[in-house]
Amino acid sequence: MPSSLLRRIAWLEGVSFLVLLGIAMPLKYAAGNPLPVKVVGWIHGALFVALCVVLLVVMWRRRWPLGRGALVFAAALVPFGPFLVDRRIARYESEPTP
Repeated sequence: MPSSLLRRIAWLEGVSFLVLLGIAMPLKYAAGNPLPVKVVGWIHGALFVALCVVLLVVMWRRRWPLGRGALVFAAALVPFGPFLVDRRIARYESEPTP
């Protein structure tokens, strides 16, 4: 499982997080419509779980140190985080596999 898949899932997870915070949550609290939070929240949750699974597989296969995996995981917890670490993941991707 290449780390490019990790980058794609991280990007999608980051977008879903921003949609959840920037669109679905305001619709729930300002317009009284909870359905977008339910739908986008479920999608975001599934993408977050997928990110965690793919991250573990990439860490195991490419023998990434725990700190590197922790950085990618922590980035997924903050808005815009996956976009900020994308270049770093791309650099990691170009390293030879031990």
